[in-house]
Amino acid sequence: QAQLVESGGGWVQAGGSLRLSCAVSGPTFSNYFMAWFRQASGKDREFVAAINRSGGSTYYSRSVKGQFTISRDNAKNTVYLQMNSLKPEDTADYYCAAKAGSVSDDYDRYDYWGQGTQVTVSS
Repeated sequence: QAQLVESGGGWVQAGGSLRLSCAVSGPTFSNYFMAWFRQASGKDREFVAAINRSGGSTYYSRSVKGQFTISRDNAKNTVYLQMNSLKPEDTADYYCAAKAGSVSDDYDRYDYWGQGTQVTVSS
């Protein structure tokens, strides 16, 4: 089984940037379709971004497209989320997830999850 560990969260002022990392151990990282989800207090978990196995295709929610960038380094077994121009509404716990098979923005379809990293954006 894959194990996912996120890092890079923290506190930032509005307009700032953060880069989240998700290190994956276990079976071959390049076999997995990777994604980031987030969950704000009192809200449902929502899809943020995803990337295919090779890193050649990326997918974003409408709310972060043009603001966030997902990438992966298969040599380092790591997926990243570069978050720019952060807004208070980006405040949430951010989760890394992995799945076999094809692209999906449905969190129920993901097989493995990290423990989450908190991002707080102050106004």
